[in-house]
Amino acid sequence: MVFVASTDVDHLVEFKYRPRIKAPNGAPGEGSKRAGRDGEDVILPVPVGTIIKDLESNEVLCDLRTTGERFVAAEGGRGGVGNAAYATPTRRAPRFAKPGLAGEERTLILELKTIADVGLVGFPNVGKSLLISKVSRARPEVADYPFTTLTPHPGVVELGGYRSFVIADIPGILEGAHKGIGLGHQFLKHIERTTILLLVVDASPFCQLPPREQLIILGKELKKYSLPLSLKPRMVAFNKTDLLDEASREALERAEKYCRRLKMTSFRISALRGDNLKELLETLYARVYEERHPEEPFPL
Repeated sequence: MVFVASTDVDHLVEFKYRPRIKAPNGAPGEGSKRAGRDGEDVILPVPVGTIIKDLESNEVLCDLRTTGERFVAAEGGRGGVGNAAYATPTRRAPRFAKPGLAGEERTLILELKTIADVGLVGFPNVGKSLLISKVSRARPEVADYPFTTLTPHPGVVELGGYRSFVIADIPGILEGAHKGIGLGHQFLKHIERTTILLLVVDASPFCQLPPREQLIILGKELKKYSLPLSLKPRMVAFNKTDLLDEASREALERAEKYCRRLKMTSFRISALRGDNLKELLETLYARVYEERHPEEPFPL
């Protein structure tokens, strides 16, 4: 049984409906000293980013991070030896043979963690899905009700001149996500591998939480879930700024002051109208490049 990381697969749903997979048996030996046929390998394509764990020990057996990477999950049994192998000049027709051995049987857990350069982090309905649909070819569901994004949606942002990076729309977070509230751990585990976190904040007057409060809650949830995760580089995109009124503009200025204090670069954007998206993407690419090549200066 061989798992292979493939870009042609983007989910693990198949294994939910096919929980038991068995490789075919080989064929027994035949007369005239003919050996039996070997059993065929079972090749199981899985998405890049799949982690394979042992059910009993919860040990991580393999982390398939690159396309084409393979992991042999269970070996086939060794073939038997026919009676002809034991023949001697004085015992030409022995009446015993060595039977084959059974193959390995294992119970595994498959877990998918999205691999992306930039992970979008924010509450439900702040505009993450709309943003990624505007800057890449990813097409997540966009609607005006919570949790339209139930699974991560990676998309490739192309800036021209062979410059690109992968951005992922992550399911929306709620306060208490580190305890599993909302989509909880299903959300948080998918941003563990991102290089940069882009906190997307609803700055419109229609959001119940002020922008600064959204940032504080998001920061707390990241830290409670994983300290290394909370230390990842962050940027902030204040979305829906085309809807600002006087009160929401003042709240936004307080949030921007909070960002400056924490040394987080922030942008005012409108994913719907496309305001300031080019500037945001160029800055994100520069940060991604610096993280990828810490020893090289960023090409101006």
